[in-house]
Amino acid sequence: MKLFKSVLIAALLALSLGTFSTSAVACEDGRTCVAFADAVKMIDEHISMAIEAIANEADTATILQHIKQAKNLSKEINENDKVDITRGRANGLLKKAKSAVKKGEMTVGDDALRAARAKFASLSRLRN
Repeated sequence: MKLFKSVLIAALLALSLGTFSTSAVACEDGRTCVAFADAVKMIDEHISMAIEAIANEADTATILQHIKQAKNLSKEINENDKVDITRGRANGLLKKAKSAVKKGEMTVGDDALRAARAKFASLSRLRN
């Protein structure tokens, strides 16, 4: 009876661990579901909208929202070390733009956003 109980518990444990696929659960948190090219394209769109909002003298909340969305989307980019280093530098520029916009320095924010846009555009070359 003791042997039967041990075998039954081991079998149930093995079955329960085998039924959950990590690849099936990977997209639940909203990450790793966007392809590299799509992520770069969406980041570029949000940065462009932030630059356009600065040019149109929109409110800071709108600009900061686009910067935040671009930074969140950059977490989807996970290719290799070169791409990750460049992505980190581009995120630093987004952070610089965010702090400049919060201070009301729109020209500094615009310059940082344009530099970040160029960095994110260069990621496609570094991918291979």
